[in-house]
Amino acid sequence: MFTGEAPIYQQLADRVAEDILAGTYPEESSVPSTNEYAVFYQISPITAAKGVNLLVEQGVLYKKRGVGMFVSSGAQEKLRAKRRAEFAERHIGPLVREARLLHIDRTELDDLITQEDSK
Repeated sequence: MFTGEAPIYQQLADRVAEDILAGTYPEESSVPSTNEYAVFYQISPITAAKGVNLLVEQGVLYKKRGVGMFVSSGAQEKLRAKRRAEFAERHIGPLVREARLLHIDRTELDDLITQEDSK
């Protein structure tokens, strides 16, 4: 199920976002209801709704009254842009700072990345 330190509603939102990025839920397709998520993941419907509503607030999902929840047009690009920014902040920034401290220049850093990529 859910693990980690993040709240369950955040983990649900992250999982749905991953499914959208992976193409499981294409743009303009419906996603499961909050009750379906609650039953499937054995969580409270309120927690499921909170997770889904995070994606609504981000413009990734939208509600059709009486019909359900749908993936917004451009959702994949929004999610990709957000994830790229988080990736740069979480990984690239610290990598560059550590490389400077160790006097690793860009060429050597590129070689290290190439070596790691070929594993």
